[in-house]
Amino acid sequence: MPVALFALAIGAFGIGLTEFVVAGILPQIADDFGVDIPTAGLMATTYALGVFVGAPILTVLGARVPRKTMLIGLALLFTMGNVLTALAPNLPVALTGRVLTAFNHGTFFGIGSIIAASLVAKDKQASAIAFMFSGLTFANLFGVPAGTWLAQTFDWRLVFWLAAGIGLVTVLSVALFVPRIAAGKAIALKSELRAFVDPQVLLAMGITVFGPAAFFTSITYIAPMMIEEAGFTNAGVAQLMILFGLGLAVGNWLGGRFADRSLFGTLFVTLAAQAAVLLVFWLRVDSAMIASASVFLMAAFGFATVSPIQKLVMDRADRAGAPTMAASVNIGMFNLGNAIGAWAGGATIAAGFGLASPNWAGALLSLIAFGLAVIAWATSTHGYGTAIAE
Repeated sequence: MPVALFALAIGAFGIGLTEFVVAGILPQIADDFGVDIPTAGLMATTYALGVFVGAPILTVLGARVPRKTMLIGLALLFTMGNVLTALAPNLPVALTGRVLTAFNHGTFFGIGSIIAASLVAKDKQASAIAFMFSGLTFANLFGVPAGTWLAQTFDWRLVFWLAAGIGLVTVLSVALFVPRIAAGKAIALKSELRAFVDPQVLLAMGITVFGPAAFFTSITYIAPMMIEEAGFTNAGVAQLMILFGLGLAVGNWLGGRFADRSLFGTLFVTLAAQAAVLLVFWLRVDSAMIASASVFLMAAFGFATVSPIQKLVMDRADRAGAPTMAASVNIGMFNLGNAIGAWAGGATIAAGFGLASPNWAGALLSLIAFGLAVIAWATSTHGYGTAIAE
């Protein structure tokens, strides 16, 4: 893989840490700010909404900025947001820091996806995008468990200081390893936005919203769920986050590998399997063994959808005339799904369905994404034979 992909993966590592670590440290945040678990869950929801809003705004504003310069600026924004969160005296300030941090997310991955795809042969593009996203998986494999341990042993704020430090490392790595790439053309909003009424683009983005949202519905509340329902200790929750990270790593690798062979086939299998795992998790949440296996499998099947969905949207949007904006906006759609998932999980808990209820809510979201994938395949303009091959 080109060395520039490693710089992109470092940035992805920092983003993955600051996004997903909240799942493991939600009780500590709730205790510090004196709020209940669903309210503390706003640390996940507001971040996801910040990505959704920030992606199109920064993509448009930064269209004429050289891509390397833009990535460096985004990494600095990420660093400042994490510093604000670490210093926050109350929850509203912490949420402001989360939104500021999130503004980097969508545009970084949107530009990064375009750069990653441009550095390799066409038949390796999904794998290159998956390599960049591997930073997310390694963040969950190493960063999130370490962050959970830091929060449990010392202070949850140290986690965000760590993320800020990784932001500075990202600035340096991008400056050193990413080649200077000319700015893109100014985004012609009229033509770009026209692509967003294209049925195939909308279907692909619908899969983006509901697919990864399914496992985010569950993982956001994994710490209180496992402590109260399955009898896990704080140390056990940290170990579960390692399993979650392993699942993401395996899923990311498999998703990129098989999507290069059959994009829709990969989506069908992973989305259906994710729904099945979440239902089993809900039914047998009291079993430590089944809960552990479910955390690994829902992460693997859930994240295996990410690179094929991103590739699907990029392909559809390119044909519709909106490749630049769609790549970033789709990352925002991932996080809109995360926000919906975090909200849905919190809503089921607040409604009295129990701490395990986010699991069946996530299964429903996965089935919705599966249905949209079937419709996207069946209505593809490329015909039956080539649609399934994609």
